[in-house]
Amino acid sequence: METAEQFIKRKEQEYSKEKGKPIKFKDIGRKGKHHFIREDYVFMKQSNLPVKVFIFERLRKVEINGKLAYNNSNLGAIEYRIGYYIIGKIGRMNGKWTWGQYCPLIPQKDFEKLIKLAKEKGVLL
Repeated sequence: METAEQFIKRKEQEYSKEKGKPIKFKDIGRKGKHHFIREDYVFMKQSNLPVKVFIFERLRKVEINGKLAYNNSNLGAIEYRIGYYIIGKIGRMNGKWTWGQYCPLIPQKDFEKLIKLAKEKGVLL
């Protein structure tokens, strides 16, 4: 099984190849899409759970398609996202790194470390 360190190295290589390419998110109303450029990011393994890796991203909104549930068409705006990857336990993702689909829970000391790391690396402006 791929370790957190190996996973981070692999994802950093993938992300560097995708730099400048838009990533899409479904709008909450499911009738539109938000397109962002991932300007910068940092990964960090959770201190007390070696199968969980946090990501802190700086995104810039570059395009909107379709109908939005809320009028927030602030093109050019910077937004931050904290997410996580975790090794799955069920179905086809069992034993594989997968995007965490729920709001991340993060230990206090890890949160402080992640924010500090994001500032040091220039992800958090």
